[in-house]
This record gives sequence, structure tokens and C-alpha cells, in this order.
Amino acid sequence: MKKYKIILLLLTGVFTIKSCSTGDLELTNPNQLSPETYFANEAQVQASVNASYANLQTIALYGRLVWYMMDNMAHEQFGNGQQEADKVTFADFSFDSTNGQIAEYWDACYRGVNKANFVIGNADRINAIPDSELSASRKKKFIAEAKFMRAQYYWLLVNRFGGVPLRNGDFTEPEGKARSTKADVINLIIEDLEYASVNLLSKGTEDNGRANKGAAQAFLGKVFLYEKRYGEALTSFEKMKGYDLEVDYFDNFKEETEHGIESVWEIQYDLTLGTGDKWSSLVSGSGKNHATYRGQDYGVVDWFNVYPTDDLVASYEAGDKRLNGNFYFEGDTYNNGNSVFVSGDFKENGGNIRPVAWKKYQNYYKQPNENQESGINAKVIRYSDVLLMMAECANEVRTQSDAVGFINKVRTRASIPNLATSLSKQQVFDAIVQERKVELCGEQVRFDDILRWGISSTALAGTNFQAGKNELWPIPDREIASNVNVTSADQNPGF
Repeated sequence: MKKYKIILLLLTGVFTIKSCSTGDLELTNPNQLSPETYFANEAQVQASVNASYANLQTIALYGRLVWYMMDNMAHEQFGNGQQEADKVTFADFSFDSTNGQIAEYWDACYRGVNKANFVIGNADRINAIPDSELSASRKKKFIAEAKFMRAQYYWLLVNRFGGVPLRNGDFTEPEGKARSTKADVINLIIEDLEYASVNLLSKGTEDNGRANKGAAQAFLGKVFLYEKRYGEALTSFEKMKGYDLEVDYFDNFKEETEHGIESVWEIQYDLTLGTGDKWSSLVSGSGKNHATYRGQDYGVVDWFNVYPTDDLVASYEAGDKRLNGNFYFEGDTYNNGNSVFVSGDFKENGGNIRPVAWKKYQNYYKQPNENQESGINAKVIRYSDVLLMMAECANEVRTQSDAVGFINKVRTRASIPNLATSLSKQQVFDAIVQERKVELCGEQVRFDDILRWGISSTALAGTNFQAGKNELWPIPDREIASNVNVTSADQNPGF
């Protein structure tokens, strides 16, 4: 069960922030305080750290737009006739620098960066708190959380825009900075995650919903993998302790089984905390907005926008349990076994009957209809993802047999035959591409996989994807207009 207590914190002259939903966490309620008088005790430090989580929950990020943007660009799903035009721009790669959703994504990320920097930039004040009030290890833990969160937001930015302005917590410098190189952004992410990997608490010790040591180790390994630093990635992954695969694949996507043994890093949602501000806190993370819209938008019998592509559904091997863990078919039961999907339930706007619908992250397993709001957490990293990343690294710097061993752990859970350990390096790579496609579909990883593997010419053939352009998003026009150190000359190629 989820257990939270919400706080609202106004930091005068800096920004308005709201705590994230953090599991099993009880907090005090500080009043309005200025930065100069803040960080006097543990409750204030913790409240400020909590605020850095909130922007991940927003509609501009995991509340709604991230999964539309990424899953549409990966072409893991079709849009039905009622899908909004601004969502379609990601499926047909027609977005440009005026795109409001891209600007909101940018804004939500930088607000998150600013909140993390408020903690990091005041590390001296935090460290000045007497150890009798806040132990040295907990001081490091809180700063490590802020660094983890800053790395998270910069990771979202650097993968979509390339080099971006770096704000590092030095409040004596102006915020309107020039674009840094992608390498500089990656270096800061690695630096933050290395600190977090050492100083965060372990999963079994930390409260549910907070960044922990294993999440930092997995995240750092992922960054190293993307940078093709395979040995360092493996070293980081292998430090993770206390993780394994869920016995039932679908348990990863239900509300009652959140924070299970396979969960490495997930974004919190809880409808009991209130959702009255869900549309008014698009990027700010303030107010009562503890809901995601995925249930309805990816739905079946109710209002919905998308459904899985034929190519994705056809990618599963015979007997693969993940097929029925990810998708609903005609004749499947739902609503705790009390209802059955019939052909008319799979009718899209315009009358077309579709053969399959999304099941992953849907609430139909326990209720007859989807509501506009869902409280199911968003999984950002699962241990199956880590195993497949480890396989990719082992295929490069160890043996193909080692790599196949990691893949087979994932295949065994899916009840499909193990791969032979005698596969060639190319065959192992092809197997990894396949496994990541069917294991992690609808989890916002496929598009980045396609790009880093250099397979867009085949994986995105016929989608209007333009090589040399659509690997990145455009810098929003309103950033160029408001930041004197970023001009149209700094715009990404093709925009």
C-alpha cells in the first residue's frame, strides 16, 4: 500500500515547489521561508529534496506526454481517429520549434533541475547543520538524491536535444546560459550519478519512491552503455544487490505490486493524494496532480487514443507469455474475471475493429472501465532492462556465452526456449534487439534503442523519420526568444 503525507513549500525568490509522492514517508509542513534562512534542520532539507521529484509526475513528463512522445516516435502504436493532432506530430515526425509540447517538456525538466540545484547549491548550509540534528551520512544522502534527480532531468534533456544549457547550482551565475556540448552534459550526469551511487541508501533501507543506491547504479550503467563504455557499465550494473525478476511479468504494471523485486526506479502516482490541479500544473509539479492519464489514453472500451502496431504484436514468439501480459485480445477476461472483451470493445473511432489493445499499465484487470486518472506508477528502469543491458555489454567486452546467460534469464520468465550459448556476436546482438522490443514495449525505451543502435533506416522505414534531423528535437522558440545566450544559430540541424 502507498502511504504519503504531502507538503507545500514556497522558497521566496526562487520558485514554487511541491513535494513528490514518496512512499512510506512522513514529513513536516514548513511555512514560507527564504533561502537565506532555510536548511536549518532535517525536515527542511528533506522537504526541499522532495520537491525535486515532483516535476517527473507532471503531464509534460511521465504524467502524459513522455509516453506519447516516445512510444509514437518508436512506432510501437497506431493512433486512432481521435488522437489529438499534437500527438500525431511525434508519430509522423512533423514537429518543429513551435511545438508547445516540446517546450513544456523543456520547461518541466529545467524546473526540476532548478529544484535539485536549490539543494546542491546550498550544500554548505546543509553541511553546517549540527551532526546532532542531521548526521553526516544523511546529509550526503539528501545531496545524493538531489544529484540523482538533476541527472534524471539532464538525461531527459540531453537525449532529446543534444547539448543544452548547464545549470550547476551556482546561483551567482545568470540562468540564461549558452548551450553546453553534449559531452559536458553527459559528464555532469556521470559525476552526479557516481556521487549518488556511493551515498544513497540501498533499496531495502530507503523509503519506497525515493532514489536509492541500486537505481543510481543502474542509471549510471545505462549512461555508460549509451556512451559505449561497456566495461564501466557492467561494473556499475554488477554492484546492484537485491533485485530479481517478478515471477509474473504483469505484476510489474499493477498498482498493488509496485516497488517489487524487479522495480529499480519508478515514478510515483497516488490518486488518494488528490488530482484537482492536474491540468493547471502541466510543468510546475505543484498542487494536487498525482495522476497519470495512461489508463484512458491507452485504453480499450472507453475513450482512447492509441493501440499497438501489427508489427509489434507479430514480433512475439509462439508461447511467449509477454504477449498476453502486454496486450488484450478478443475473448480475454478482465474486471477481476467478471467481464470478457468482445469484438465491439475493440472498435476505434470511425468504426474500424482493431485486433488488439494495450494491457500494460491498464486498470481493466481490476475494474470494468478506465477512468481519466490512473494511480499506477511509471516504471523507468526494471531489472529485466538491466539484464538486457548487461547482455549488450557482455557481448562487447566478455563472451557471447555470458551475454546469452543474461538474455536467457529474461526468456525463461517468458516461458520461451533458451538461446544457444554458441551464438555469434551478431546473433547475440540481434537477439538483444528482439528481446528489448518485446520485453520493454510501451516503456519509452525503444526509440532511444533504435537511435543508439543505428537501425532507424529499417526500424523506422516509411514513418517520415529523417536521418540527420529527427534524432533530436528542436530547441523551443521560446527558449531562443528568452535566453540571450541561445540564438537561432544554435538550433539543431534541420529545424
